Amino acid sequence: MTPLTWLYVPGDRPEVVQKALSSGADIVIVDLEDAVAPHRKTYALAATAELLSSPQPVPVHVRIHAERDIAPLAPLPGLAALRIPKVTHATDIRVTAKLAPGKGLYALLESAGGVEHAYAIATADPAVRGIALGEADLRADLGVRNDTGLDWPRSRVVVAARAAGLPPPTQSVFPDIRDLDGLAASCAHGRSLGFLGRAAIHPRQLPVIERAYLPGPEEVEAAEEIVKAATTDAGALALPDGRFVDAAVVAAAHRTLSLAGRDGA
Repeated sequence: MTPLTWLYVPGDRPEVVQKALSSGADIVIVDLEDAVAPHRKTYALAATAELLSSPQPVPVHVRIHAERDIAPLAPLPGLAALRIPKVTHATDIRVTAKLAPGKGLYALLESAGGVEHAYAIATADPAVRGIALGEADLRADLGVRNDTGLDWPRSRVVVAARAAGLPPPTQSVFPDIRDLDGLAASCAHGRSLGFLGRAAIHPRQLPVIERAYLPGPEEVEAAEEIVKAATTDAGALALPDGRFVDAAVVAAAHRTLSLAGRDGA
């Protein structure tokens, strides 16, 4: 199943983490970095290690705060992957991979340097499972004053992930948990740029993200028509309504139907 919803929860609030595990999120991300105050980070690490000492019902990723967080977490059976914040060079990933053998790594690019080195970071080590933007820090680093100013870095990370053979990146969080219409519009824009799924900071955002990224009935119908019309020994062809179909279009239709399979389509 392709994950579409990734829910951040603060590592120093075990009761919130437990609720997140039954929230319906595809992946839960326990945050030891920005969501935890400095004087609470030691406790957050200990609480997270206790949680991950046993397998969990959904995959749990941990966004680490510092390199010293890795050793206590890496061997634990409940840890699915590590998320590495503020990655700027491929070396950052290689160091982490040595400290956490066998664990998947997700690199968060949160500066101009990280974006510029996106492909090198994505291919730094076989342990890399994905790359994504940290848009709050990136916006501050670039001095961007409106949301569209980040579209070039967004496209850059989408291209780098594809070139590296990684899944499409997930969108960064939408900070206003009350503005669900704004979230839906932002997800639609992210989907148009090539993102797949989104990180959330509150469970109420999860259904909106999922609806935005699942293909709608018209998309599914169109994809089914394309796949039905295509044959393995045929070249390019035109459907009765004038749509042009070639191998690339057929491949895209198969991806749409695969994703739609999440809801039984």
